[in-house]
Amino acid sequence: MARIDYSDPATVSERTRELLDKNRNANIFRMMAHSPSYLEQYCRLGGAIRNKGELDPVIRELAITRTGILCQAPYEVAAHKRIGSYVGVSEEQNAALDDWESASCFDNTQRAALAFTDEIVKLHRPTDAAFNAIAEKLTSGALVELQLSVGFYIMTSKFLETFAIDMQPVTEVV
Repeated sequence: MARIDYSDPATVSERTRELLDKNRNANIFRMMAHSPSYLEQYCRLGGAIRNKGELDPVIRELAITRTGILCQAPYEVAAHKRIGSYVGVSEEQNAALDDWESASCFDNTQRAALAFTDEIVKLHRPTDAAFNAIAEKLTSGALVELQLSVGFYIMTSKFLETFAIDMQPVTEVV
């Protein structure tokens, strides 16, 4: 149960209601709507991460889902396993993300991205070995996008857990 009430879409501004409607009135956005200006900027950056840039969407979704796992944010994990399946993450890959290191379903670039993700989440900063391994496989732009994606979803996962955002039926999770 959420720690504070969700915003009521019927009482928010027209712009905030547009953002909520665009995002299926998902609980995370209804909670974030308590701060309309932050909600708007959050949606802008989230949209850029998911829809712009050069980072391969499969790598992005593997990294985001792994971030949710490491941050113990089941809402985020469920949402991005679903999104990942739309962009090409296989069921086998989604199932293996808890223990990716022993799985054989990831290619070398995906493995390097997952190691990089693990270290961003777990350590103060990634080791030179993890950084160099992924830097050899991605352009500078894609590397920046990978790091910002992980960082953004660390923040998102912590937001979800701080406010104890309630899970939604799979068809409604974004």
